[in-house]
Amino acid sequence: MMRKIISGFIVVLISYLFFSLISCASSRVESQLTFGITAAKQELWDEAIFRWKKVIQNNPDSAAAHNNLAVAYEKKGLWEEAKKEYEIALKLEPNNRYIQANYSKFKATFLQDETSASKPENKDAKNNKK
Repeated sequence: MMRKIISGFIVVLISYLFFSLISCASSRVESQLTFGITAAKQELWDEAIFRWKKVIQNNPDSAAAHNNLAVAYEKKGLWEEAKKEYEIALKLEPNNRYIQANYSKFKATFLQDETSASKPENKDAKNNKK
């Protein structure tokens, strides 16, 4: 009888510890996401990118982190990386209006830049922009 009580207690204790660890990891991911947003508001894009990559390492299915990372890449002029992250975010949450709107704006800008960069008179201007 005593063994059953102790066994039951151990199972409850292990379950509690397991769910506490999951909750702690989840709050760390959330704080990284929030920290990235704070950095982005201050236009600290490298810091924001670092934080959102951390979120994605721990939660690769975070559409918000992929979307935010895409925005940061876009701000830094890293078009291909931004496109990739937007596409991942949309794959994860195809009906998310914020991601759809961000990607639509990006495509309009990206396609415009690609078109103007391919014109001979604008190639040098594009290359000197860095």
